[in-house]
Amino acid sequence: MPETGKITTRTENNIGTISFYHPKGNALPGKMLRNLAEAITRLGRESDTRVLVLKSRGEGAFCGGASFDELMSIDNYQEGKDFFMGFANVLNAMRTCSKLTIVRIQGKTVGGGVGIAAAGDYAVAHQSASVKLSELALGLGPFVVGPAVERKIGISAFSALAMDAGSWKKADWAEAKGLFSKVCATHDQLDEKVETLAEQLSGYSPDAMEELKTMLWKDTDDWELLLEERAEISGRLVLSDVTKEFIEQFKNS
Repeated sequence: MPETGKITTRTENNIGTISFYHPKGNALPGKMLRNLAEAITRLGRESDTRVLVLKSRGEGAFCGGASFDELMSIDNYQEGKDFFMGFANVLNAMRTCSKLTIVRIQGKTVGGGVGIAAAGDYAVAHQSASVKLSELALGLGPFVVGPAVERKIGISAFSALAMDAGSWKKADWAEAKGLFSKVCATHDQLDEKVETLAEQLSGYSPDAMEELKTMLWKDTDDWELLLEERAEISGRLVLSDVTKEFIEQFKNS
């Protein structure tokens, strides 16, 4: 598997499945983020797809968030904004996709991965799937993913997750706050739940599900501009010497 990672898609029995993989903890470099947003948009437009399943490969981390190597290489504002727009575009693709989306979470997820979990319409997780927003500890902040996470768990829980940037919150915490819809004890149960729910949804009325999706995401029409503004904040902060030092320390820890 190449160091750049890989996005794969398939559609079977009206279920569109998108899987991502990166050898470094399923991190998401800029190219993978672009490809992921494109895959969500493309499958969402296909008439033979009625429901989407988004997952990563392996039994380790679901998503390691941003690529530290790529963060360290950013040396101007436009590069910084463009990188964080990658996460913004994925979240907006999930938001505007007319198909209900199930996110399968098999392990730890951090930063942008928490945003992806929050942007899912139904998140099914393994009991090992703890979550962390580590951005503040890196000299940044969970600005781009913030609207998605706050929408799902509320301002109080989001504040606790964002400020306690060095601590993991366990799966039962995420389920209690509404970030996870269901937590499973085994990987077999995780797969069974995802498959069963996807099969059920694939047999429902596409029009009814599209109306439900629209209702679930009401009052988010400003996210195109909002997430771009948040990407601009992160794009500025990532250039500071303090932030680069924090990222280097985090990378080598």
